[in-house]
Amino acid sequence: MLPPVVQPVLVVGDLMLDEYLIGRATRLSREAPVPVLERTRRHVVPGGAANPAVNIARLEGHAVAVGVIGDDPAGQELEHALRTAGVNTDGLVVDPSRPTTTKTRILAEGSFVHGQHLARIDYVDRRPLDGAVEAALLERLSRLAPGAGAVVVSNYRNGVVTDGLIAHCVALRERCGLPLLVDSQGGLSRFRGFDLVKCNRAEAEAELGEPLRPAGEGRAAQLAALRTRCRAGAVVVTLGEEGIAWLDGEGYGEWPPPRRATVFDVTGAGDTVMAVLALALLAGLPLTRACWLANVAAGLVLQVLGNYAPTRAELAAQAALHAAEEPRCP
Repeated sequence: MLPPVVQPVLVVGDLMLDEYLIGRATRLSREAPVPVLERTRRHVVPGGAANPAVNIARLEGHAVAVGVIGDDPAGQELEHALRTAGVNTDGLVVDPSRPTTTKTRILAEGSFVHGQHLARIDYVDRRPLDGAVEAALLERLSRLAPGAGAVVVSNYRNGVVTDGLIAHCVALRERCGLPLLVDSQGGLSRFRGFDLVKCNRAEAEAELGEPLRPAGEGRAAQLAALRTRCRAGAVVVTLGEEGIAWLDGEGYGEWPPPRRATVFDVTGAGDTVMAVLALALLAGLPLTRACWLANVAAGLVLQVLGNYAPTRAELAAQAALHAAEEPRCP
């Protein structure tokens, strides 16, 4: 199982608020061929880079969210949601010139178990941070780094993860000895020299300029090329229904999904993988074990609609169940 970790993890990146508007379909609109929903409820959860921070807290680790929110009600809701989840918000910087990134999902509920996703509306400003806001964010990082155990960069490409921020993280590692991990939606070579680079299949293929080959047919060489290009200590690639693959100085490995399960929603699964990897490696587990635990945790998330962060108890129960089914697991 996942050993306890005392040192906090700094989670840096594009913070978002995920909003769910849920209603019951009553009729078709006369204005357009769309259902009319009578709203029944609304709820919000931390999203984007805030989600791996919540995952770390739910796994009984210590997370500090470092990023930018707007001076608006969505920013206040996000800060409150993070604190409620047990995440330290000392790293938040308020930028009055930009809105808090908000993803609003509209769902219809009915006789089915899970709501039907009808639409998503994103309220986002992708401009790079201006100089004063970036300086304030880097100052927060410098202040929080002493005593931290690792830095996780979660890049959703909304303007917060600038080249200056990346360079500052690298400098902090040199000064404070902090391991650097990144989960980036593309542009992997920007994070040269990080200790661990995590991505999904599409992002790996975009960086390599070719499709990933089947297992046993050269995929290990492709991950080696990716690791060399990023000058990374390790690379981890999530493969959807094929599971997860990794390569570090100890060699290459793969884990298939621990068990076939109905997939309701893939939202947030990558953030959960990142959180488990960070805690497992900080606890001293080998990458093969860290990836296996991350794979199990992702399987829990896929069965829940929307962003969901599994608890430590849930992960322990699933790990125990699948360890019996997977005798190859170290």
